[in-house]
Amino acid sequence: MGASESGIGVRAADARARSAGNARADARRNRALVLAAAHRALAEGGTSISLAEVARRAGVGAGTVYRHFPTKTALVEAVMQQRIDRLTGLAHRLRDAADPGAAFFSFCTEVITSAHRNQAVCDMVSNDGWPRELVRGAGDRFHTALDDLLTAAQRQGSVRPDLSLSDVLALFTGCVAIQRLSPGPELAHPAALVLDSMRPRLAPGPVTKRRKTAPPRDETAVRNETPTPHCPICATPLRPNGTGRPARYCSPACRQKAHRRRHAPRSA
Repeated sequence: MGASESGIGVRAADARARSAGNARADARRNRALVLAAAHRALAEGGTSISLAEVARRAGVGAGTVYRHFPTKTALVEAVMQQRIDRLTGLAHRLRDAADPGAAFFSFCTEVITSAHRNQAVCDMVSNDGWPRELVRGAGDRFHTALDDLLTAAQRQGSVRPDLSLSDVLALFTGCVAIQRLSPGPELAHPAALVLDSMRPRLAPGPVTKRRKTAPPRDETAVRNETPTPHCPICATPLRPNGTGRPARYCSPACRQKAHRRRHAPRSA
C-alpha cells in the first residue's frame, strides 16, 4: 500500500470515528430530550401518558423514543431513576452540613413536596410503595444517603433515637398522601406535624423547689343584710326561735313590762 492509499485510509477512519461520535452525541441529546419531556408529562398526567405524547413533546419521532425506551415501563424507570438520583445527590450535599438536624428535616420536606408535584411518584406511592422494584438500584443508593442523614441528626439529638430508616420511609408515604390534598407547593400543616413527631420528646425539667399552693379563700365577707331585731324594752338582740311567729321581746319579764306600760293610766 502506498503512502497516498495509507493517508486515504486514515482519513476515512477519522471520518468514520467523527461520524460515530456525532451519532452518539445525537443519541445522547435525543435521549435527554425524551427524558425531559417524559418527566414533565409524567408529572402532569401520571403513568397513563403515552409514548407518542412524549415524542410529540420532545420534538422527535416515535421511533426515536422506542429506540431508547422500548416500553413505557422502561421510560418510567429511567425518569424515576433520574429523579431519585437527584434526591440522592442532594442528600450527599447535605451530609456534611453544620446543622445535621436542620439538614435532615430540610431533605424530608424536599422529598415530600417534590413527590407531591410529580404525579408518577404519587401513583407509585399509592400502588407499590416508594421506591418501586424497577428502580431498586437507585432506591438502594437513596436509602444509604438518607440513613446517613438520619444517623447524623440522631447523633446531634435532633431526631428521636428510636426512629429507624423504615419508619422514615413509611412516614414519607403517609406525608405524600397528605400533601396531595394541599392546594399549594408548601409543606402542608398536617405533613409538618408528622415530621415534627420525629423530633425527640422534651423531658420535663427538674423541680428545684415545690411551689406552695395557697388554700382557696373566699374574699367575700359573710353579711346579713337584714337588720337584727332588738327587744323594745331592754334593747337586747332577739334570738330567732326557729318556728312560729318571731319573738317581740327577749324574755317574759320584758313582755310583762311592755304590757304594764300599755295599760298604765296616763297622767293629766
